[in-house]
Amino acid sequence: METKVSGGRAVATDPGLEELRGDCARMAPHWVVPAAKAPAPVPPSRIHGVTIPSASVRLIADMSEYGD
Repeated sequence: METKVSGGRAVATDPGLEELRGDCARMAPHWVVPAAKAPAPVPPSRIHGVTIPSASVRLIADMSEYGD
């Protein structure tokens, strides 16, 4: 990484790709996310009272098979 002195301070300028990749590799262990449990599936008997607004039905009906 190049540095320039500005007002008595060293200021980093445009780090190279390799330096950025190295920084990311060093930080990766700090970003570990614990595995989450998958939610239990909801049985169909518990799904009731779902309503879809007519505007949404028209929107989906007017879409092509692969979406727009």
